[in-house]
Amino acid sequence: MAGETRGKPIRCRAAVCWKAGEPLVMEEVMVAPPLAGEVRIRIICTSLCHSDITFWKLKDPPSCVPRILGHEAVGVVESVGEDVSEVTEGDIVLPIFMPDCGQCTDCKSEKSNLCSKFPFRISPWMPRYQSSRFTTLKGEVLYHFLFVSSFSEYTVVDIANITKIDPAIPPNRACLFSCGVSTGVGAAWKTANVEKGSTVAIFGLGAIGLAVAEGARLCGASRIIGVDLNPDKFEIGKKFGITDFVNSGNCGDKPVSQVIMEMTEGGADYCFECVGLASLVDEAFACCRKGWGKTIMLGVDKPGSMLKLNSFEILLSGKSLMGSAYGSIKPKSDVPVLLKRYMDKELDVDKFVTHELKFEDINKAFDLLIEGKSLRCVLWMDK
Repeated sequence: MAGETRGKPIRCRAAVCWKAGEPLVMEEVMVAPPLAGEVRIRIICTSLCHSDITFWKLKDPPSCVPRILGHEAVGVVESVGEDVSEVTEGDIVLPIFMPDCGQCTDCKSEKSNLCSKFPFRISPWMPRYQSSRFTTLKGEVLYHFLFVSSFSEYTVVDIANITKIDPAIPPNRACLFSCGVSTGVGAAWKTANVEKGSTVAIFGLGAIGLAVAEGARLCGASRIIGVDLNPDKFEIGKKFGITDFVNSGNCGDKPVSQVIMEMTEGGADYCFECVGLASLVDEAFACCRKGWGKTIMLGVDKPGSMLKLNSFEILLSGKSLMGSAYGSIKPKSDVPVLLKRYMDKELDVDKFVTHELKFEDINKAFDLLIEGKSLRCVLWMDK
C-alpha cells in the first residue's frame, strides 16, 4: 500500500477530541504526506496514558481543540519525507514524545535527554514547521498532541521523535515503552540511580508508580514502599516488587510523610511522586532521608501548579529534588536497552496490560482508566 499512498494524503479513522471532557468522536480525517525530516506511520496499536486523560479534561491552555490525542503507540513506517535516512518504509517504530535529534549538545551528552534543537513542549503543531498534518474532511485543521497523536490510524511524526525497534517484539508490549514503562523504570534506573539495598517510597501506584517499582526492583532496592488511597493496590503492587504499603487515607492524625519516616527510621533513600499533585511532592520531600535522599517528580500536575518548600529545610537537609521527564531516558539509545531486557525476560511488562480493546472502543478505555479499573488498556487498530 505504501507505494500507492506515498506523497498523497491518506483518509483514515481518528478519535477526535472536540470538547474538553466529552467523549472522543470517531470520524474520518485526512493525514497529509510527511514534509522533510518527517515520517508518516500506520499505527498498529496504541495504549492510553493518564496524561491523555489530563489533557482531555483540561479546558485552559495549553489545551486546544479539535485535537487528536494519544502518545503511547507502536507503528509501521508508511512513507518518509526528504532527508530521512534513519528509517525506511516497512520499519517498525515507536513514536516517542521526547525528541532525540542526536545533534545538539544535550542529545550528544549522557547527562541529559532534553533536546535543545526541538525542545519538548505541549504544542498543537509539528516541531519543525509549526503546522498540522491533520484536517477534517471539510478542511478544518486538527491539532497535534505531544508530537505523536496516536489516536489515529495514520499519523505524521518528526524523525527526532521516532525510534526504530526489533519487529520481533509484540506490538501490544512495545507500545508501552513509548511512555509509561520507560518513564517509570527510567526514573529509578537513570534519574535516581537507585542503589542496591536501598529503601524506596513511591507515591501513587498507577502504571507509572508500578513501573518505578519494577525499575527499583531491577536496581536491587531491598525495600519498596507503595503509597496509595486504594488498599487493593498493595496486592497488585506485590507483582511489581512492592514490599510495604501505606494507605494514605488511613494514617489518622499523622501526615503520610511522618508514617514513612517512622517506618524507615529516618526516611527513604529515594521518594517518587507519581500522581501529579504539588502537595504530594511536599510529602515525598519531607520523608526523604536527610544527607543523601532524592525526591523524584514524575506526576503531571496542572500547568502553573506551585510547590511550597521550606528554603531553610532545603539548605540544611542535604536532600535533592529532581524532575524526571520520560525517566531521563534517551529514546534512541536507552529504549533499545529496555526492550532487550524485556525480550531477555529481565523486565516484565506483561502485567501492565490489563485490557485490550478495538480502537472504536476508545471511550470505554477512557472509562476504565478513570474508574481505576485498568493499568494499561491497549487499543488495536485492526482488531
